[in-house]
Amino acid sequence: MLKQANAISEELIEWRRDFHMHPELGFDVQRTAGIVADELEKMGYRVKRGVGKTGVVADIGEGGKMVAIRADMDALPLQELNEMDYKSKVDGKMHACGHDSHTAMALGAAQLFTKEKFNGRIRFLFQPSEEAADEEGKSGAVRMVEEGAMNGVDYVIAQHIDAKLPVGAIGINAGPASGGVDSWYGVIEGKGGHGAYPHGTIDPFFLLAHVIFALNGIVSRRLDPFAPAVVSIGSINGGFTENVIPQSLKITGTLRYTDIAVQKQIHTEIARAFEVTKALGGNCKLEFVIGAPPMINEEKVSVKIAQVGAELLGKENIQEIEKTLGAEDFGSFLDIAPGAMFSLGVQKKGHEDYLLHHPKFDLDERALPIGTAILVETALRLLKQ
Repeated sequence: MLKQANAISEELIEWRRDFHMHPELGFDVQRTAGIVADELEKMGYRVKRGVGKTGVVADIGEGGKMVAIRADMDALPLQELNEMDYKSKVDGKMHACGHDSHTAMALGAAQLFTKEKFNGRIRFLFQPSEEAADEEGKSGAVRMVEEGAMNGVDYVIAQHIDAKLPVGAIGINAGPASGGVDSWYGVIEGKGGHGAYPHGTIDPFFLLAHVIFALNGIVSRRLDPFAPAVVSIGSINGGFTENVIPQSLKITGTLRYTDIAVQKQIHTEIARAFEVTKALGGNCKLEFVIGAPPMINEEKVSVKIAQVGAELLGKENIQEIEKTLGAEDFGSFLDIAPGAMFSLGVQKKGHEDYLLHHPKFDLDERALPIGTAILVETALRLLKQ
């Protein structure tokens, strides 16, 4: 399989560089999705466009089990600082998270499946907006699931490039691989007035200080120390001049978790932290926006990926994924069917210090056939499982 993938390496590189030069954000991936859908139709896939707003779903095969392969398509709102020939042609937009390569490798996998004989069905999920959410706080994975993209799927797999791993290595393990993520939006209300007469006000900044203290105590003092979790403040906005105490201010943040019970407890504790304002004469408002669930790699699928990787690359090149509470909305697909995501080593010489989301990030394209081969071989074995 690796030999077959290497045989189409030029096409993989051509696709990846084209997507890299024309990055698109969020759900606005019309060009990328159009190219993907056109290529899949040429290969003979049954294609649905506009799934989850701008996603593409493509099927091949008949009857039996169904294995889905997911690839995200969106870029980041980042100005690229590289100078290679295939650098981004769009100001303020860049494929700094490798979704260009994810899309290219999935297209390569789709091409290889057309040459295989297998019992069952393969489905490709080309997803928009992994990096962002819409006005209702829903990412591309959530929208695609809502529109039936996972109907009938028995297993789902995906990969994500890793610039810390060398080419020829992958990372995979069962269990939590990334955190669930919610956002919270708070308003702290006091009583405004002149900065020279604070005793005639209820200073929202004074209230804020106590809220921040309480928020920072959630993980260290309210949660089980063996429960991975994060509560972070992202923005504070309030006031408009130096000698006026404002009426209110806004504070927003994020929370991360790997266990649903912990998620609920964090919500309760954040609400409790804001309630401190009332004891000090103020008031508060608090809203949560539920994001992607944690990504939990299923054991049997993880073992299958590790076996395939060991056979193609050597057992010594299979590593455990570095545990992180970074968010990845692939967990929304894993809520529907068992599956796993593996990390693909793409470290490029001279770019070792430029990791994901850096304006000088780039990858070693020798990794593209490797990721393609692992996707195909794993899916074929899952159909037989």
